[in-house]
Amino acid sequence: MGKLDGKVACITGGTRSIGRAMADAFLAEGAKVVVNGRNEEKGATCLEEMNAGDNAAFYAGDASKQDAVEGLIDFTVEKYGQLDICCLNSGGVQMTAPVAQMSDEEWKLEVDWNLNQVFWGMRKALQHMIPRETGRILVTSSVEGKLGKPGIPGYSATKHGVNGLVKSAAHEVGTLGITVNSILPGLIETDIVRDTGPDSAVAMGLESYEAMIEMFTADSAIKRPNKVEEVAAVAVLLASEAGRNITGTQFPVDGGTSPY
Repeated sequence: MGKLDGKVACITGGTRSIGRAMADAFLAEGAKVVVNGRNEEKGATCLEEMNAGDNAAFYAGDASKQDAVEGLIDFTVEKYGQLDICCLNSGGVQMTAPVAQMSDEEWKLEVDWNLNQVFWGMRKALQHMIPRETGRILVTSSVEGKLGKPGIPGYSATKHGVNGLVKSAAHEVGTLGITVNSILPGLIETDIVRDTGPDSAVAMGLESYEAMIEMFTADSAIKRPNKVEEVAAVAVLLASEAGRNITGTQFPVDGGTSPY
């Protein structure tokens, strides 16, 4: 018996990194999973690697767009008949620029990808969960939702906003058996971080990518980047029956980086 037997989950940004680790962990615990991503070829490869048969499906779409996020949730319900776990995982540092140099277009991109997609997905998921009086909503936020680094004001601001949205929603639906939580990873050296890291380092006034990694890990207790599997393990806890009394929280998986 798995911790998530009989449950159905959907995950934005689910074909790689944290989202993929969540999908693998949910499948291992008995859930059916729909993963979302923008690239259909990567989606097909992901399903092949999962080798989960009809217990896994892919939904193509850009999670920074409202129709894609809402479409993922409707597709999940149509395919599997219910939605128990909604992981709003897509997001990241989209633009690196100081406040004084950030354009309106860059700011809007950050807000759509990191904050609006969470609102769109949360609203649609709750519309399915409220009549059933059960459900789990998990949002991948960031330790930067409690902190703030130079050069990533859009990311930091939207992650602070996500945490507030989670807190409000949790109080709205807590008596219905629905939990809403955000997970706050510390730095994880994903392929996205490695690809954008050099530019991010420059925007933060640092000399190199290595200096950026050192800065992000210096305040942690473990003095190393976190791992996607460590985030996925917390997602399983919050999605399972063991997490029924945990709601409205910002759950850090940051190696002790958060000051509170």
